[in-house]
Amino acid sequence: MERKRAVALQYEQASGAAPRVVAKGSGAVAEAILQRAREAGVPVHEDAGLTEALMAVEVDAVIPEELYIVVAQVLAAVYRAAR
Repeated sequence: MERKRAVALQYEQASGAAPRVVAKGSGAVAEAILQRAREAGVPVHEDAGLTEALMAVEVDAVIPEELYIVVAQVLAAVYRAAR
């Protein structure tokens, strides 16, 4: 059975910096990340491939350039849904 994984990103549009990984984990840690996001009203997006790629990024590091487009697409969808 595959364990659930989760990665939390922080993006501050005004800073001009790329999104940063602020938390990641699997199993109980992933569940805790998802629970805290839901409690805080933070949108959750499920994408196993993107999660797998982001799991390779260190916590507090910006995402690599090769993920800019896919993460931008996710952020755009989240912003559209929030309106």
